[in-house]
This record gives sequence, structure tokens and C-alpha cells, in this order.
Amino acid sequence: MAFRRRRPLSQSEALAALTLSGVLSLGVALVPAVPASAGPAPWAPAPVNSCGEIGFDPLARQPNPDATQQPPNPVITVPVPVPQIVPVPVPGPRPDNTRIDSVALPSDPCANPCPDIRSDPATSPNTVPGAVGLALPQVQIQPQPEPIPVPVPGGDGPDPQPMPSPDPQPPAPAPAAAPIPARQVDSVELVNQVTGHGSPNRTDMRWSVDGADLGLMWETHPGQVAVVFGDTFGKGWAPGGAGTDQSDWRSNVIGYSSNRDLSKGLLLDDFVQNSRCHAAEILDSRKIKNFETTTIPTSGFAVGDRQYLSYMSVARWSLIPGMWWTNLGGIAWSDDNGRTWTKSEWTKWDNLFGIGRFQVATMVPHGDYVYMFGTPNGRLGVIGLARVPKDQVLNKTAYQYWIDGTWTPADGANELQATPLMFGTASETSVRYDQDSGQWQMVYLDVVRQQIVMRTAAEPQGAWTDPVPLVSTQDYPTAYGGFIHPWSTGKDLYFTMSAWNSYNVYLMHATLK
Repeated sequence: MAFRRRRPLSQSEALAALTLSGVLSLGVALVPAVPASAGPAPWAPAPVNSCGEIGFDPLARQPNPDATQQPPNPVITVPVPVPQIVPVPVPGPRPDNTRIDSVALPSDPCANPCPDIRSDPATSPNTVPGAVGLALPQVQIQPQPEPIPVPVPGGDGPDPQPMPSPDPQPPAPAPAAAPIPARQVDSVELVNQVTGHGSPNRTDMRWSVDGADLGLMWETHPGQVAVVFGDTFGKGWAPGGAGTDQSDWRSNVIGYSSNRDLSKGLLLDDFVQNSRCHAAEILDSRKIKNFETTTIPTSGFAVGDRQYLSYMSVARWSLIPGMWWTNLGGIAWSDDNGRTWTKSEWTKWDNLFGIGRFQVATMVPHGDYVYMFGTPNGRLGVIGLARVPKDQVLNKTAYQYWIDGTWTPADGANELQATPLMFGTASETSVRYDQDSGQWQMVYLDVVRQQIVMRTAAEPQGAWTDPVPLVSTQDYPTAYGGFIHPWSTGKDLYFTMSAWNSYNVYLMHATLK
């Protein structure tokens, strides 16, 4: 069963989705501020790593002038839903925390570390679905199972967790700070392909990470950065978006990096593994459409020796690109540097009636608090803000929501009343406090502008500057994400970017004036 995933919306799709969702009122025009594109970049061969393996180029390119092969006939698939009753044991099985110690990689970086598991890779170019010219389309009718989950008695489930004692925080004034000048971008360049075939990290051969997205990061301790990827696919996967449940599907995996010279790329040292050369799934999911399709991490951070992940439980992907429905947003923690994780039973934001404001959260520790920037499910929501004392991250009653210039205690539906931080929609936000400039930086995908953009502010509640473009989806046609590397500086902003067509992750470098 193929999954419909987080491909960025085109301008027409975004406007249509906004209209359908009631964001656009009759008689009101919304014109995206997208700079004129210079057109596709000149044709160029795909990138090659030091082992001669050919990777994926995320840039929009002109056709190869020497190519003589006719484009294949495009296939238009018409899905026909077929209802299917699916018994769902509740509670479900316990998470599989099988882990193995890492095995040293060969001294030769091009050597196959697990020849008994994976054959030596081919060095021929990888093809990524793209334009299909003027070939006549073929239409195929494809039955598509539409699961109807039916809960049935299940197993033991995870161990119960003690409920935190209520600890509501008193209201506190939090006016927005004075506006600051927006940072100007001098240049943005692609540094390296981080995952997949042809990457310098050779994640396909070393850890069975052939296709993956996101790549959110945080510093676990001085000298080490954790890198977490979303839905991940291994042997049997082919480029062209997320894979299927037949291609070694894991909802998420975690790797580590210690390379401080980011101009040489985001280089991965290791992954948490459950078998040789195989990255382990760290947050389990039921993998049942319309119940819990997958569990996607949205941010990570450390407080002392404990690591935290915010995540979203996705019920299903939408037929509308860039939209999805969540069950909840939650928090998990790890006390063994990310090898195993526990989902908090009590720190969850349910998506009741589909109006939850903190379904896709980005959490950032600063001072005495951890700040939480949240959006609804999908890519057409606004950003709300909350905070919690560092020692109360797993106590939902201790959260405060920023409402009309005041930190308001968690009470009833206050989380639904969080004041939007800015006008316009945002998705997959990444936020950090930059010590060099003393400013907050925010990067996110704006599907209406068709850009990955950056904003800055003196305080987490703003005022946030107008968006500054970093990446245009006219240049990188299927780009999304935009997760800041914690070792960025006030001048050099490094961030990961995903590309849907190759379904892999890239490191980008923005030089700020």
C-alpha cells in the first residue's frame, strides 16, 4: 500500500486547499510573494561520492542535451477505495527495544560493512521520477484498501506511569519585544546529500537507510549531535517518495554526528541499531491507516542527561498533498542517550475534532524554561507558543500558553486560544536561540510562498520579522523541512532540507549578512 506523504503544495494546490479549508473568504485574493525564477539550472550530471556511487540532485535541471531516450508513458492511477475491516488489539504490543552495540566500520570507507546482508551497490545513476514530456498517459484503476479499524482486546501494553501532581503556573506578563531588523541572506548553497545511495555517509550500505526525510537535530552533549529522521525505508525501496510496508519501513531512526566542520557536510558516525547494519525504529507506531499510520518526531532537545523528542501520531495522510490528520502530539524521553525511548502517558495534546493547536511541535530549552512552538496537523496552520519549567517537561499541568501578551496557565481549552505569533501559515518549524547574535531564529516551509523561509526575533513571543527566503521550491521543486543544525552561528546557518522526489535529506548552508 503506497502512502501519500508530505510533498510540498504547488501554488495552485495551496490556494485550492486554503479555499477548501475556509481560510480564503469570498472576494479576498491571496497572492504568494514568490520571486521570479530564472528557470531550471543548467543540466549537470548527478553528484558522485568518493566511492563512485551516484547520488540524487535535488535541483531543478534542464534536460540532458545528449539524452536520446524517449520519456516513458506516464501512468495515471485512479484509486478505488475498498472497505476493509481491520481488528486492532488495544492495548497494542510493547515497543521492541532490541538493540545491539555498534560494530566498527571498515577502515576503507568504500568497503561493504555487511556483505552477507547487502550486495555491493551499483554505481550507475539513480533515476528520480520527473517530467515525462508529451508522452500519452496510461490510466490504471487500482483498488485501494481503506481500513476500518475495530478495537479488540489486546496485550499487556506498556507499563502504567504515575500521574504528575498538578502544578499550575501563575500568569505572567510577556509582551512582545520591539521589532528587530530582518537578517539578510548573502547566499544559500547545497553542501551535501546526507542520506541514501551516493551520499558520503553511505547510509544505505551501513545502516539500511536508503530513503528517509526530515533530519531534525539537537546537541545531546558537548561534541555530539543527534540526527532523527522520519519514515525510513531500506532494502527494496526505490526513489520517488516514501516507500511501502514491503521495503523495510521504520517510522523513525536516530543517528549521531560529531563533525564540527559543517562546510564538509553533515557526516554521520553511527545509528542506533537493532541488528547489524540496520538502524532501529526508536518510536513505535501501529502502522494501521485510519488508526495510527506512523509516528513522526518533530523536534528534539536535552535537559541535563535526559533527551526528549516531541512527536506526532499520524492517523492518516490526506488525498490533498501537504495535509494529514493526527491523533495527538506528544513527548517521549530517553535516559540512555537515545538508544531507547518512552512515550509519556500524560504529556499529550489530543487532536479532538481536528482542531489541536500543538500537533506538530518544536521545543527549545532556554534559560529556566523549555519553549514549545506548535502548529496544527497539516501545512496550513498558524504558530502558537507555550512554555514549561525545565524540570516539568513531562507535567502538562505546568505548561503556560502565550495568549494576548500573557503567559496563561494550562486550564481547560487555553491551548486552543494561543495567540498566533505571526500572520500566515507555517509547517515543520525549527527554532533555535543564537548565542552569537542574542536572537531567536525560526526556519519553516511556507507552502503559499513556495519557500523555506527564516524569521528572527528578540524574544520567543516576537515580534518576529517578515520572512526572508532561503530556498525556493521553484529551484528545489519538491523541497520541504528546514531543520537548523545546533552548531550554526550568527553568520553561518546550516539546515537540513528534504526532497520528496528523491526522498532523501540534504544539508544546506545559508551565509547571513
